[in-house]
Amino acid sequence: MVSTQLPSDSGISINESRDFKPELVFSASRSSGPGGQNVNKVSSKVELRFHVLNSALLTLQEKDLLIEKLGSRINKEGELVLVSQSERTQLRNKEAVIEKFYSLLHKALTPRKKRKPTRPGTAVREERLENKRIKAKTKEQRAKINP
Repeated sequence: MVSTQLPSDSGISINESRDFKPELVFSASRSSGPGGQNVNKVSSKVELRFHVLNSALLTLQEKDLLIEKLGSRINKEGELVLVSQSERTQLRNKEAVIEKFYSLLHKALTPRKKRKPTRPGTAVREERLENKRIKAKTKEQRAKINP
């Protein structure tokens, strides 16, 4: 089980013990991926659908964040659709798509760190001024000499 507590200011926590499996809808179809001769006979491609707006396990704040960050992956009905067809078996593809789902949720609901503005160090400032002096001297030497 993966359990991640986000910083206290966000108030959001991802916990795989929050069992999303009853809310996930799976469908299988023929894959274009690996499988040899089996690829034409076996439905190994797995598609996961998760209805974000109707989820009982997500708070309103989490739903808003998911819609904002994963908007391109959510269809008009409000479903997050993920597909896996990289493995040869339906079971492995199902495990892969579930893993992809949890990692996507974790990534979307993790707040960004705030950037701490910094100032240039003394050595950097000195180096910049020295380069300016060198460039100024070079330009000064290019000037025409008056007799």
